[in-house]
Amino acid sequence: MGNLGVTEILLILVVVVLLFGGRKIPELMKGIGQGMKEFKKASQLDDDSDKKSSESKSDKEK
Repeated sequence: MGNLGVTEILLILVVVVLLFGGRKIPELMKGIGQGMKEFKKASQLDDDSDKKSSESKSDKEK
């Protein structure tokens, strides 16, 4: 069920073009790209804060 072939991908692309039109697709991709960038940035900030909090806990234990 998780295997997508070339035919299925082309069919999905045709449906997307029909639903959103050729002009809206670049705007949609730009929005998705910005969302992914913000998500990565937020997850990196969370990782940094987790590292800092674990370092401060280890400093307190000493």
